[in-house]
Parts: sequence; structure tokens; C-alpha cells
Amino acid sequence: MRYICLIYTNEADYNQMTEAQQQANMGAYWAFTEAVNKAGVNKGGDALMPTSMATTVRVRSGKTVTTDGPFAETKEQLGGFYLLECANLDEAIEWAAKIPGAAVGSIEVRPVMEF
Repeated sequence: MRYICLIYTNEADYNQMTEAQQQANMGAYWAFTEAVNKAGVNKGGDALMPTSMATTVRVRSGKTVTTDGPFAETKEQLGGFYLLECANLDEAIEWAAKIPGAAVGSIEVRPVMEF
């Protein structure tokens, strides 16, 4: 079954890191990506641009309304995701716990609906 692992961290915290800390953080992500690739469970994923680049779209009374920024103000923002093919939720949780963002934010693990 496929599981999406949504990575939520605080953008402001990342922006306050030194360049060396940012490089170490990205190194941890590259290592995780290499591990899920080697295990054959990685089916995709990407980092997202900051929430300042986001646009929220709603349709109300037949009219499209857009708002700059994310849907809701939160302490943690969606920064990226991995799409993993795992035997079950337990395996997906094991991998999610290894995503570097889990140490400072949260990882939402959700099964992908198969049609």
C-alpha cells in the first residue's frame, strides 16, 4: 500500500539556522532519501516552496476566490512529502520516524486511496 508522509516543520526555525546547520539538515534528508531508495519503498516526493509562495483557492457561490499564503495559520507548515510503498502502516511509521523533520516537527502518515 502507498502512504504519503507529509512533513510539517516551522519555516521560521529553518530560516534562523546557520548555513552550516541548513547544509547538515539537507544532508540528513539526502541520506534518508538514499535509504528509502535503496530499500525500494520510495515512490516519489519533493520539498515545497515556502508558504509565502502558496495560494489558497476556494469556490464560493460559483466564484473562485484566492488568498495568498497557506489555508490556516499554524506553528508548523507543510514543507514536503515522501510517497512510500510499504507493506502496512507499521512499516510506514517506521520510515516516517526516520525523516529528519520528525525530530523538530511532525510527520503525518496517511494511506493513499487506491482507485
